Amino acid sequence: MIAGAAGAYLLAIRPAPAGRADDTPFKGHFFAHRGLHDNASDAPENSLKAFELACEAGYGIELDVQLSKDRIPVVFHDDTLDRVCGIRGRVADHTFEELHAMKLCGSGETIPSFREVLDLVDGRVPLIVEYKSEDRDMSVCEITDPLLQAYRGSYVIESFNPLVLLWYRRHRDKVVRGQLSDGYVRLPEYRRSVKLPLYAALEYLLFNFATRPDFVAYNDDYKGNLSRRLCRKLYGNRAVVWTIRSQRQLDESRGDFDNFIFEGFLPDQSGDNR
Repeated sequence: MIAGAAGAYLLAIRPAPAGRADDTPFKGHFFAHRGLHDNASDAPENSLKAFELACEAGYGIELDVQLSKDRIPVVFHDDTLDRVCGIRGRVADHTFEELHAMKLCGSGETIPSFREVLDLVDGRVPLIVEYKSEDRDMSVCEITDPLLQAYRGSYVIESFNPLVLLWYRRHRDKVVRGQLSDGYVRLPEYRRSVKLPLYAALEYLLFNFATRPDFVAYNDDYKGNLSRRLCRKLYGNRAVVWTIRSQRQLDESRGDFDNFIFEGFLPDQSGDNR
């Protein structure tokens, strides 16, 4: 019985075969979290200015995509606007015209459309595109993906929602896809949720058998997670870490990950970054 359970577990967490898709976008790159940003400057997170600074410095970019009320893909992390824009309400409750007028962190920068970001980057550096979706509605994939199909630069996609990866496996299987995860069961807001079993399955990557991610992107605070380690060591899956905030943290994580999403400092890129 124990052997059977262990075998079922190993099958459940099994990612895509190593090398299944072209992972050139990753090779030799560190990724600036929401651009090379400083929320106290004129280049706040997920702004065109922060993306331009990342391009000029030669860093890859990690960014977030969700839909406005009128179904325009915009680049913004939070579901709500209060932290970054000082305005009550959800992103999805505002039109793109309304969002585009909102200032980011008191700067002159405003919420950009995804198309604007793609036009700005224009293939200069690779992108990690995180799809923001917390339900079963995959409209964000259906609406955003045509922009990526027309884009000439290098990119991969990732999401906390395994249904996004499943959508890409079914419709755009050649695109490198990544499963984001976190230490859900250790966080109070998830431990008290009636969906705790679902969050536990997400933390331990038990949907990999269906989504077959090409990489796993994990919170550095919980890098000891057994499933994450087995994906890399047993299956040869690419391991990405978020979010590295100091050179010391980077140096301590080099042996556990292949690529690094960073913010708040400029990393020493001399180490192995496969």
